Amino acid sequence: MSHTAEWKVRLHLYEDDEGTTKAHLVLDTGTNAITARGFARCHPSDTNVPEIGDELAAGRAMIDLAHQLLETAERDIQGTVEPRLSPRQTA
Repeated sequence: MSHTAEWKVRLHLYEDDEGTTKAHLVLDTGTNAITARGFARCHPSDTNVPEIGDELAAGRAMIDLAHQLLETAERDIQGTVEPRLSPRQTA
């Protein structure tokens, strides 16, 4: 049987009073919501290009989300796999 799903992602970007671009990302699977965050700061000697800060903050939030999804999948796998006995334990 085939499986299809639609997950929704909301990404909010904003700059705080200190000039840090922040990304707040929410993945909604319909049964669960995962929140991830990322940020970027412009070095004082760099040209301030807001789009670059947005890209960095969003990319870092997506990396955070990816790590959380992989960790969740690993825990789920551990919960569904029966422990295997070593040959010494079966004897």
